[in-house]
Amino acid sequence: MLWQHYVFRRGMGVSDMWDRLFRDRSLNLLYIGGRGFDPRAQTTIEQFVRSVSSSGAKVDAADLLLVGFERYELDGDLRAATEENAAILQDRFSVLGQTEVLNMDARDEGEDELSTSNALRKGVEAILTRVPGRTDIVLDVSSLPRVAYLAIMTGLLYRLVPDKTAPNALAAHNVNLQVLVAEDSRLDSVIRSEDPNADLVTIPGFSTAMYAESMQDWPMVWFPILGENRLGQFNMVMNAAAAIPSDAEICPIIPHPSRGLRRAERLLIEYKPLLFDKLQIPVSNVLYVSESNPFETYRQLLGAMERYRKSLTILGGCRLAVTPLSSKLVTLGAGLACFEMRLGKMDDCGVTMPYAEPMRYVATKADLASANSEIASLVLTGNAYA
Repeated sequence: MLWQHYVFRRGMGVSDMWDRLFRDRSLNLLYIGGRGFDPRAQTTIEQFVRSVSSSGAKVDAADLLLVGFERYELDGDLRAATEENAAILQDRFSVLGQTEVLNMDARDEGEDELSTSNALRKGVEAILTRVPGRTDIVLDVSSLPRVAYLAIMTGLLYRLVPDKTAPNALAAHNVNLQVLVAEDSRLDSVIRSEDPNADLVTIPGFSTAMYAESMQDWPMVWFPILGENRLGQFNMVMNAAAAIPSDAEICPIIPHPSRGLRRAERLLIEYKPLLFDKLQIPVSNVLYVSESNPFETYRQLLGAMERYRKSLTILGGCRLAVTPLSSKLVTLGAGLACFEMRLGKMDDCGVTMPYAEPMRYVATKADLASANSEIASLVLTGNAYA
């Protein structure tokens, strides 16, 4: 287990950790954020810049890379919020360095429109060209779509941790990679994701298990991570011919314990007609993971995946599919579990992350203005693991 010991802070503990991490050091910083409508990214970058500025760190170079998509349908208010958010992020980061915008939808003149999977692949490649020479890489997922931050996080980890069996693999030659999130599971649940695309998205590096002919006879275990108002996306993935076979073992994942004391109960009620009445999934298949600690989610999911892999080895191998439909910290933990399962030999196990991408997001000004977020930081590689 790569993150048997881990560094995770939230709330006031984040600023204390940053003070120690940046104190009296020379920094060559790449800060990756989202050019989206979610205002929680403003809180994160403001606190980060304040901590770096007060730590006494010598900033040799610092770049803010705002990652954007143009394919999503937004109403006028959300488009205005996107532009306002981008301007505020650029202004707050200007104390440290310059800002660059990377549009993942960008294509060369004469090219056809990119599918989301290809856009992610191309975008991650562009981000990785900016990695050499960096001492610190920060990925702020607060205003990024789910598929974007999973693709970027796993792409960075593949670059920094190519061999998990190497001594001190997570030291990553002292490159500090941390993931930031302004977490508010209530706001995540009320931002509606609509019009899921029938063409499923796969995270770069995780498509082989879905499409490789040599794995099609292997049994599949599907771990859908349930979230509020995501039944349309759930059904789209479940009914896609190339994704989940009809004989797949389904193990729904529910965040529990959670800040909302009855969240797990509400999710069970919302999905009951489909999962337990129609599909007759045994309640014993339900896996409960921590809503507030992504490393605990990582451990719980990784343990379940390893148990299925060992049990199904007698059949030649298995395919493990994870569909993230929940809040950000749970999704990050699931991404870490998939990364570790995918890293290394794939002779008896394939890992994939099929996802039905929503093409339209809906949220009210009141919902966005009422965000009550708490900053959390996951340190994934670097000096802490040396």
